Amino acid sequence: MATVTAAEAVVKNAEITETISDAGWSAVRYVKYVCGHNHLENWVPAAIAFTVVLGLAFILRVVAEKRLRSLAAQHHRATEFLIQRLIRRTHPIFYVALALFAGSLFLIQPMRDWRPRPFQTFAIIMLLIQSVFWFNELIEHFVAEYRRKNLQEDAAGVMTMAALGFIAKLVVVVVIGLLLLVNLGVEIGPLLATVGVASLAIGLALQNILGDLFASLSIVLDKPFVLGDFIVVDDKMGTVEDIGLKTTRLRSISGEQLIFGNGDLLKSRISNFKRMWERRVLFRFGLAYATPADKLERVGRMVRDIIEAIPDTRFDRAHFIDFGDSALQFEVVYFVTQSDYNLYRDIHQRINLELIKRFEAESIGFAFPTRTVQIVNPPQGS
Repeated sequence: MATVTAAEAVVKNAEITETISDAGWSAVRYVKYVCGHNHLENWVPAAIAFTVVLGLAFILRVVAEKRLRSLAAQHHRATEFLIQRLIRRTHPIFYVALALFAGSLFLIQPMRDWRPRPFQTFAIIMLLIQSVFWFNELIEHFVAEYRRKNLQEDAAGVMTMAALGFIAKLVVVVVIGLLLLVNLGVEIGPLLATVGVASLAIGLALQNILGDLFASLSIVLDKPFVLGDFIVVDDKMGTVEDIGLKTTRLRSISGEQLIFGNGDLLKSRISNFKRMWERRVLFRFGLAYATPADKLERVGRMVRDIIEAIPDTRFDRAHFIDFGDSALQFEVVYFVTQSDYNLYRDIHQRINLELIKRFEAESIGFAFPTRTVQIVNPPQGS
């Protein structure tokens, strides 16, 4: 049997000790790897923070819903209803992600690893997904409020706003989808370049349609006119009967339908007679040169008395303004306090008839175009 010397025994014991030590350190490194390079003193506060934030989130949700329900029942304000809807649209997984993010703040990130922490990445992804629901709820709320306030007087605008709401939702989904890809580590540079080129080509091809679409949005929001308004566009006039995404349609006085592109319409000068609160009327008449001066002095008072005796009118002025070629010119200004065109024509007809009656009673004659021709006999013998 081979004998082991004391020196060999010492060397073998050292090797065994080193092997055990290496195995121990490997186990420690494995535990650190599994625990994310964090010790127990890191995980305990992280777990506490996770529990506290998650509990507070659900408690605040319940309290806020109860309080908002009470306020909405008392005041019936749209803001309370909107906040209620936003809270209901918040998914419980979002609260979990928020709690995980709060807990991850107590964990140690290895200095050699600059990649985002998994809990924080998860929280960001959940926030982006939740943002889609929030933005959609906001868009639906504003479209519904517009519909509630304008359905009776601007049904076409309500339809346009609904279409624009759909487009806004689509834009939100695309933008947040790109942000999600970025946070997941997907290289979107080539994708954006491709989309940019395609968008440019589509935009050039559809620039007129897109121009009319945005003009429709401007009409809906700015309201230069609404359904039922009587407007004049350049030399065309009619009543607005439809406001679409691309065109606006008028019904002219003679009965035909006039169709304008929304972009061209907003570039034109528009007169909206439906918005007229009162109508200013200026008219002139001429009296014969043979009218005596004392009667000319009374003409202004006569006109004033006639106009002030008629309802829905306001007298402004009446003046003898000029010596015409064949008449003494008077100018009168008055206001009709309503915008109705037929009422204006009835009032003006009544004023003309009253002027004729008064002038006949005062023996004041209206002028008419006259010309005097003087014929001189030539000298005899010429």
